[in-house]
Amino acid sequence: MTEVRETVSLEAFRESVGAAPTCSEWVTVDQALIDDFARVTGDDAFIHVDPERARATRFKGTIAHGLLTLSLLPLLMRSATPLVEGARMGVNYGFDRVRFLAPVPVGSRVRARVTLAEITEPKPSFLRLAYDVVVDIEGSEEPALAARWLLGRWFDGKTAVALEVEGKGA
Repeated sequence: MTEVRETVSLEAFRESVGAAPTCSEWVTVDQALIDDFARVTGDDAFIHVDPERARATRFKGTIAHGLLTLSLLPLLMRSATPLVEGARMGVNYGFDRVRFLAPVPVGSRVRARVTLAEITEPKPSFLRLAYDVVVDIEGSEEPALAARWLLGRWFDGKTAVALEVEGKGA
């Protein structure tokens, strides 16, 4: 994955609300990743971890856990979204909606298409960011998942307050 991320001003970031989606780099979902996820979560259903048995199913092989695909979002977002000047710390705020739309076969490459849908400032210097995210499977017309992901960002006091003063925040 790309190690160097673009840094943008809060003003430029705010202007990107509703803009065309940006795409992450592709990430390969291999059997080792699926097996590691199964070990960590305890979800060792054969469709994920037994390639021989899984070949006899309609999927013709193992598939990634839906939650594994969802858990790749932080990694995918790193190459799809910029850093914002003045941001001190971020947190996962939650999801308004997650839909698993298609299985991700072992060996597939996935990427995220990310749209900044909304910025609100529920409290001073704290911005809630709503991203619409679609995870594509390379070579497939149907995406693996679609979600509205909410992230929180704490900003330097002066930076976030500028949103409120300009009347462009919440």
